[in-house]
Amino acid sequence: MRQGKLNISNGWLATGIVASAIIIDQVIKIWVKTNMALHESIRVFDWFYISFIENNGMAYGMQIGSKLALSLFRVVAIGLLAYYLWTQVRKQARTGYIVCLSMVLAGAVGNLIDCMFYGMVFTASSEAYTSYFVDFGTGYAPFLMGKVVDMFYFPLFHTTWPQWVPFVGGQDYIFFSPVFNYADANITVGVILLLLFFRKEVSQIGAKDEAGSEADEQAESDQSSKSSEA
Repeated sequence: MRQGKLNISNGWLATGIVASAIIIDQVIKIWVKTNMALHESIRVFDWFYISFIENNGMAYGMQIGSKLALSLFRVVAIGLLAYYLWTQVRKQARTGYIVCLSMVLAGAVGNLIDCMFYGMVFTASSEAYTSYFVDFGTGYAPFLMGKVVDMFYFPLFHTTWPQWVPFVGGQDYIFFSPVFNYADANITVGVILLLLFFRKEVSQIGAKDEAGSEADEQAESDQSSKSSEA
């Protein structure tokens, strides 16, 4: 009974983390998109700006392959991650592990929502005006082709590469230059925590599947042997 309660507790915890992170992410993105012009920047501190940009790619503005292929890959990856999270809740995995997986899942879903629906419900962003909602399906892009909204910019320090450094010597260098969003932060923090504190669980993801397959094969073999003896 106690294990059942723990299972339910972790399930609700995962649901709460995913739902709250997605809501926070979308509230921030919608506010930025409808209140700031493209490439507009608001200084909060010298080391922190709200800078509105959009990208077609992955976290931190990276772009790999075509937009449609990336969106479809996200759908598949999110489905697999959601299923894996569900299995870990059922198996009574450590609460911290559930939390980290939930953060990664929430971040992935948050960015997928941009790709799926933003192109269908918003006008295209512009440096001349702020975007606004339109009737569903009359926006700037079709389903799965929307752009991801980014806004957090942390130029923590600004320096120049030494002249002796190959290729970049003498060029300006800003750390941290990528602009990201709340969903990206959830993914990054979740992955870092997984690698730092839950390497055992992560390393056993494939091993568990292989062990399960071997156990099934052994069970089938034993069953066949018993049938032959009978």
